Amino acid sequence: MTRAFDNLQSHKALLVAGASLVLSLCFAAPQAQADDFVMYSPYVVQGQSELEFLSHSYQDSNPTVSGGYAYQFSAAHAFTSWWKPEIYFGVYQHSPGGPQTLVAREFENLFQLTAPGENWANMGFMASYKYTTQPGATSVLEFGPLFEKHSGYFVQKLNFIWEKQLGDGAENNYAFRTAYSLSYQIRRWFAPGAEIYLRPHDNAYQIGPVLYGELVSSKGSELEYSAGVVFGANPGAPNQTLVLRLEYEFY
Repeated sequence: MTRAFDNLQSHKALLVAGASLVLSLCFAAPQAQADDFVMYSPYVVQGQSELEFLSHSYQDSNPTVSGGYAYQFSAAHAFTSWWKPEIYFGVYQHSPGGPQTLVAREFENLFQLTAPGENWANMGFMASYKYTTQPGATSVLEFGPLFEKHSGYFVQKLNFIWEKQLGDGAENNYAFRTAYSLSYQIRRWFAPGAEIYLRPHDNAYQIGPVLYGELVSSKGSELEYSAGVVFGANPGAPNQTLVLRLEYEFY
């Protein structure tokens, strides 16, 4: 009887350890790339060029997540009133305890579908091809509709993005994510708001305050910024994610 009890206790300990391992894997925060924290606008301004920097970093109680970060930089030019291609020269990622790594390059296209005020919301479409530089990793096709609505001083943006892996070892299913922002334009250079990110494929849901603004020069060039922190709303997301976006627009 004693031996049977000891065996039962041993099996119970193994089950608990196994369950703990599975839970830790299920609730480990995903290493999202910098463009996972973007609020796309459907607007295209013909003849305008852009230089952009996107980044985010994690703060979490899990040491394998806290301190991780990703960033990328890009250039774009609107050749027409409805099409703006953009090239991301480098997408870099760093995991705690590891080196900073170039993980991808990307070619992105933004299409404006409606004129401002034509419909209940301004609409556009984003499509991109992300070439993964890591050996054995799959490249990614991203696409989805974009919406923006202005109501007085309030500005709302809503993005629906689908991802499809390409190449050997690619998953057959499509990963989905959505992002929503609401801001109140007190001044052009000062617009407090909030953002929501939902990534069901990664089991990550986040919400938090973000500050937006535009600094305009006498020559017509603009520096747009947004910075904030989004908090994990479930165990699958990091406790805090710091987000910074800078965009310089010029003719």
